[in-house]
Amino acid sequence: MAEKVLVTGGAGFIGSHIVDRLIEDGFQVVVVDNFSSGKEENLNSSAIVEEGDIREREFLDRVFNRHNIDYIIHQAAQIDVRKSVSDPVYDASINIIGLLNLLELARVHKVKRFVFASSGGVVYGEPKELPVSEVYPKGPLSPYGVSKLSSEYYLFYYHKTFGLPYVALRYGNVYGPRQDPHGEAGVIAIFIGRILENKDLTVFGTGEQIRDYVFVGDVAKVNRMAINLDLRGDSIDDFAFNIGTGVGTSVNELIAYFKEFTGYSKESIYAPPRKGELNKIILNSKKAMETFGISWTPMLAGLKTTYEWFKEKYERE
Repeated sequence: MAEKVLVTGGAGFIGSHIVDRLIEDGFQVVVVDNFSSGKEENLNSSAIVEEGDIREREFLDRVFNRHNIDYIIHQAAQIDVRKSVSDPVYDASINIIGLLNLLELARVHKVKRFVFASSGGVVYGEPKELPVSEVYPKGPLSPYGVSKLSSEYYLFYYHKTFGLPYVALRYGNVYGPRQDPHGEAGVIAIFIGRILENKDLTVFGTGEQIRDYVFVGDVAKVNRMAINLDLRGDSIDDFAFNIGTGVGTSVNELIAYFKEFTGYSKESIYAPPRKGELNKIILNSKKAMETFGISWTPMLAGLKTTYEWFKEKYERE
């Protein structure tokens, strides 16, 4: 009988790619999603779907009693940095209380491994050394960053106290097909939406802000491998992996990439910088590359794949 994986946020951008990968590899997948941002169109038809909120313990109790869960891959989260600043209690209700609900059930039901989506973009704060490694001092500068780092400490506690195996994946800026270009979303999805409609691109600040962009297919691959990864250690960093390419790309460089292969030629509009956003982050992912044996999708190839997916969707609609 196939092992069963619970994927929270499995109708979302990253979660749905993980679900596809797991099903492709022969796992049974149970998706938990409240569809606040996840979409039905992202769902794999072979997945079992349980609609509900991770903050609701009774709902999760029913899910765990109904299914014999072997592994948890926890992607559901409040991911908007600005929302976390304006309403830190709301951020914590999802990112901390939701996690604790799952950890308690993982403990009771003796889940084999818990894979957690952390953030390499926020737990380190504004690092003075780049690229930043897993052991770099932590200094989150937003409630969202604090909630992600706190989550890793909760996971470490459950591992040390109850023997719950876990892996924390500190994502860079994930991009790819299915990312939502509307509202709070990644800059790549937003730019593609604007380019397809031949609208102006707005750049906040100078455009020299640097991020480590990682393709969603690579992230899905690492999550799938992480459920079989047995780790030992004495700190949260022993259980964590930076998931990024080790290559920094500025906003201005992103636009240049798009102009190179789309024919878009409008000049960008520059607006005041946003408060609370980091200036530069590049992740040292040597540990992940050695452990998972992965090579990252090159930026231009990933952008072209993503653009083509959005273009086909745009033309259908």
